[in-house]
Amino acid sequence: MIFCSLYSGSSGNSIFIASEGAKVLIDAGLPGKKIDEALKEIGQNPSELDGIFITHEHSDHIKGVGVLSRKYDIPIYANEATWNAMDVSIGKIKEYNIRILDKRSVITVNDMEVKCFNIPHDAVGPMGYTLNSNGKSVSVATDIGTFTQEIKDSIKDSQVILLECNHDVQMLKFGPYPYPLKRRILSEIGHLSNEDCGKAVVDILNSGEPKQIILGHLSNTNNHPDLAFQTVLNVLNDNNVVLGRDVTVTLADRHRPSSYIEY
Repeated sequence: MIFCSLYSGSSGNSIFIASEGAKVLIDAGLPGKKIDEALKEIGQNPSELDGIFITHEHSDHIKGVGVLSRKYDIPIYANEATWNAMDVSIGKIKEYNIRILDKRSVITVNDMEVKCFNIPHDAVGPMGYTLNSNGKSVSVATDIGTFTQEIKDSIKDSQVILLECNHDVQMLKFGPYPYPLKRRILSEIGHLSNEDCGKAVVDILNSGEPKQIILGHLSNTNNHPDLAFQTVLNVLNDNNVVLGRDVTVTLADRHRPSSYIEY
């Protein structure tokens, strides 16, 4: 399989994942032209996409999905609540490209199996995804207020995992955001902090083989890549997890394709 974070952060999110027989995006939260350029930068043809899977209706996850679907005739997959919430924002979509998922459903796109799971976030029907093909699997779990048992069970067997590492709690508490927004981010339906991300990684690693973890959806205001990485590393060290032996940790870039993994 191939995994590549095209963009990751509150300014826009899109993840490219491919198997031998299928190519998909998880979210398309930047202008279609930007996602077009990013795909071409990693040597992929946007016209070959077999689908775009939407996690939830917030603009940093859907901004370019309508443009891409219309330009390249790509199916869009989302649950019914998310479709209803984003319908007015993405423009007219051909009826045969409107694919409605059930929560916790499992569907097949060519040789790729896509499993949906619920995530706790302040959206109408937020979901994460685990994609499997020929014994290889990858999971995407961002925009999660807390690391639930359902998320753990859904991603623990994946070799590659994009996991939210959104904010440093102290930076958020003493930063410029208004109080209601701080409360939202810190809530159980907000975003996962650096420390809680580290604890989640430890929890996942207790489930089996070494993992490749990509830290994603970092806040531009309440976090810093070095701080996020070091905080997670400190949690791993405190739990006797050895970087490079038990786990590989990288960061998804906000502005450009990163963490290209082929396995």
